[in-house]
Amino acid sequence: MSPAVGAATLASRRSSRFVAWVRAWRAGLVPYDEIADEIAGDEEHLVADAPGTWTDVPLRDALPSLSKLSPDEIRLALPAAGDPRGLPGPGPFAGAALVAGEAVIARGLGLIPEVRSHTSGSGVTFETVLWRVYPLPGNAADAALVGPHPAEAEAELAAALAEATATLTRLDVAHWRPELSGALAALRRPDSATDLPPGFDPRARRLFARASVLDRVLALAEHVAPGGAVNGYEAQQRDAALRPLTTACRRALVAACNAPLRP
Repeated sequence: MSPAVGAATLASRRSSRFVAWVRAWRAGLVPYDEIADEIAGDEEHLVADAPGTWTDVPLRDALPSLSKLSPDEIRLALPAAGDPRGLPGPGPFAGAALVAGEAVIARGLGLIPEVRSHTSGSGVTFETVLWRVYPLPGNAADAALVGPHPAEAEAELAAALAEATATLTRLDVAHWRPELSGALAALRRPDSATDLPPGFDPRARRLFARASVLDRVLALAEHVAPGGAVNGYEAQQRDAALRPLTTACRRALVAACNAPLRP
């Protein structure tokens, strides 16, 4: 597996992991002691403006503020310009969520991850994640309840992927971005290393795994600059092909992470 394909397979949005693991915790399917580590992985995660705190605190210390919520009160939103679905309405939280492209809605609280890069004295660059908490109306999670069922999202994603792959093949994407072509090939495999915690059914797991890989593929595509073999028209065609796929991918991640949990 190439480094690009490996990165594509393992990457997932921080808000999607937050929602999936916190929902599983609130459903009694995973212990509290595991949640912070599962969300953060190898990163340092802090929380700003958590209820009852006066300074930034480690993620583990802020999670108890969600201990009285049911799983269905914790929802993922992946808004984009022109598509604010899942957000409770205009305001500071909605504006920040649109900039970040992701958010967590937990009844009266909204959380948005801010990624900060740091360079150590020895020149090593590393990242920390600050979850900023916003107060929301008590019914804020209701807006995030409106979304596709996993079965609907899976069909939509498959159709968008087939159409986009055909277009990118015609544009000879492999000639000017081999790693993007390789990552697309990885999507055709039935499994990936990305998974959800206990409680999610096989369809949600399959949908989350595929959409997480695709999310990274699309991030790679956004950084492709037209070279000598790609003219402006071809670049526009590529962007047009990826646009509906990007929407389908976001909807798939939301549907998978917000899917009903089963013991």
